[in-house]
Amino acid sequence: MHLTALQNENTPLYAATSIIMEESSNYEKQARKRSKTTLLKQLPIDRLMDLKVDFAFKQLFGNEKNKEIMIVFLNAILQKTGRNPIKDITFLNIEAGGEFVDDKQSRLDLLVTTEDKEQIHVEIQFTNKYDMVKRSIYYWAGVYRSPLRKSMSYKELQTVISINILNFNLFNDTEKFHTTYHLYEDEEKFKLTDVMEFHFIEMTKLIKAWKEGKLDPWNDVLARWLLMLGMIDRRNEQIYEDIFHELEEIAMKDESLKKAFGSWEELSMSPEEYFAYESRLKRIFDEEAAQREAELRLREAEKKAVERGLEEGREEGRKEGRAEGREEGRKEGRKEGKKEGKREGRIEGREKGREEGQFEEKLNTAKRLLEADMDIEFIRNVTGLPAEQIMELR
Repeated sequence: MHLTALQNENTPLYAATSIIMEESSNYEKQARKRSKTTLLKQLPIDRLMDLKVDFAFKQLFGNEKNKEIMIVFLNAILQKTGRNPIKDITFLNIEAGGEFVDDKQSRLDLLVTTEDKEQIHVEIQFTNKYDMVKRSIYYWAGVYRSPLRKSMSYKELQTVISINILNFNLFNDTEKFHTTYHLYEDEEKFKLTDVMEFHFIEMTKLIKAWKEGKLDPWNDVLARWLLMLGMIDRRNEQIYEDIFHELEEIAMKDESLKKAFGSWEELSMSPEEYFAYESRLKRIFDEEAAQREAELRLREAEKKAVERGLEEGREEGRKEGRAEGREEGRKEGRKEGKKEGKREGRIEGREKGREEGQFEEKLNTAKRLLEADMDIEFIRNVTGLPAEQIMELR
């Protein structure tokens, strides 16, 4: 029937047969494509949580049922420094004491111990609001010394590895998205100890490398896992479907990656978990907006203080110039008095106005942030006021 429809007096039989075979071949390809298993069974890509948000990351990787995923992920990171592959981990209590008075939000993201008694601390930061290097060292020190008890030997302290996954650029000295750090002798560069190791992973540099075609997730296990973290970008409202399709192909041969996508989809489908995730994301964006507004207010206050100081200085200069001019003579007095008066007036007026204006605006900013129930440390970072003064304001 189809053959007859295709043929006419100008169409040879073999040509019609060729068309039928070609259409049949295309149909089979389309059928195979439709029947191919996809990673996401029920959710569209844009409904997935952004795993760079600490809540989503901890719910996926810090879950006991996903222990195997966490082990594969950690091994992909630690292979760079030549450490032995991890075979098993135990999740530890991640609650930590506050760094400062009233700081209840200071806590570790993920902390595990391996079968070799090494402790691995994983921290994921969506916003660049801390001194990440010093923060990482501070947390490392706390984890390193925490097991030490009375009558214990220092030899019993075990290796602590700190892994920092950052949703921003941190180091301007390199384009590498994964850098590692140890203690070395300054000249001969031999390692002092193996108990301290730091990893910094900058996700923005990773995405840049992907766009430039510098990543090979088929042969680089770490690249495929980090691309999974970078696939959803809620800050820029960006969904990298090209990354998804690449990982979809790889997951057909990588069971761990396939399982991770399944758990990710399941997590994103939970109404309770998704509500908590969106609440956390909103809090992050609100904190960023508050900090940005405070910075803009301080900048505007400084500008106004400078302008006010200059005007006061000019006025004082005019007054002093006129007074000195009357004493020494109109011509010479006006010339010398204006010069001296303006110089002193500008200096004194500028300094006085800037200091008073900046301090007043800092107090006002601190009051507004306290009314917004912000943490003492966050307010201290934004305004530069001492913690004790902020406590008195509160």
